[in-house]
Amino acid sequence: MTPFAIAGVQMYVQALQPNVDGMIHRLDVLMARFPWTQMVLFSELAPYGPLDKYALPPENDTINLFCEAARRHRVWLIPGSMFLRGVDGLVRNTAVVINPDGQIVSRYAKMFPFRPYEAGITAGTDFCVFDVPDVGRFGLSICYDIWFPETTRQLTSMGAEVLLNPVLTGTTDRDAELAIARATAAQFQCYVFAVNGLGAGGVGKSIVVDPSATVLHQSAGQEDMFPIEVDLSMVRRQRETGMKGLGQVLKSFRDRSNDFPVYDRTSGSDAYLYTLGPLEIPQQGSRAGLHVPTGPEAQLVPDVAPTHDPQTAQINRPHGIQAVMGKTSSG
Repeated sequence: MTPFAIAGVQMYVQALQPNVDGMIHRLDVLMARFPWTQMVLFSELAPYGPLDKYALPPENDTINLFCEAARRHRVWLIPGSMFLRGVDGLVRNTAVVINPDGQIVSRYAKMFPFRPYEAGITAGTDFCVFDVPDVGRFGLSICYDIWFPETTRQLTSMGAEVLLNPVLTGTTDRDAELAIARATAAQFQCYVFAVNGLGAGGVGKSIVVDPSATVLHQSAGQEDMFPIEVDLSMVRRQRETGMKGLGQVLKSFRDRSNDFPVYDRTSGSDAYLYTLGPLEIPQQGSRAGLHVPTGPEAQLVPDVAPTHDPQTAQINRPHGIQAVMGKTSSG
């Protein structure tokens, strides 16, 4: 058995003033109540809320405060995420991982900003896994990232046994995310800690799921701090023998007999996706004016792969895809 105690903190987040002092206060209370806790995870954008006008430089006093708090309590600390403006002038939704010595061991920029609503935020490109000595390997994603199983696929392929997922969801799709958290745990045979905020930080309903998709804890709509002791030997055993002695999904994926052309942007197999219209916020009266190609045009594929600008999230469609769109549009 490899026990390790991880605590999530679901707290009220304000949008127009800092929440940093409140986070450190709650950390102090948590460690006084549950001194056996070894890692603490806050929700997405907890320190300053959801407005990117409060973006900070990559090195700042707030991060230093969190480093000191981690060192003082001798815990691993992921203080949610913050908007950080890099030397390139671009803003990224970034989380830091701080070890019990108060040192930053990793940084992760959200790979899938919540577009089209989270406009103006640049997507990260690097995955984040880190090791806790004598315990195991952890992977970090942020909120909307979990909707894309490719992100967790990569993290678990790199050995992650626990997925840490700080969340800011204040919308009606939180129940869908709870289902995704359970499915992710089962598909990738890992623990999932998805910690949401309250107020400007979300609707709560934080969740912890084990590798058999069993919900170990689910918060309601009030402040909550929940230390859960995980057993990573369970992850290793399940990956070896299958969930409940059944599906060995990671090994089945490893030993697959086929690859997936959709991941080759030159294959044209994703042409349908370019019939869906631009990535933009729906307006009043919006209607679906596109249909799935069913005739000969369904076989059209681009001669050149579409290009993607990660800074603007714009897709430059080649001529072949434009033709498909033109032939299938009814509006």
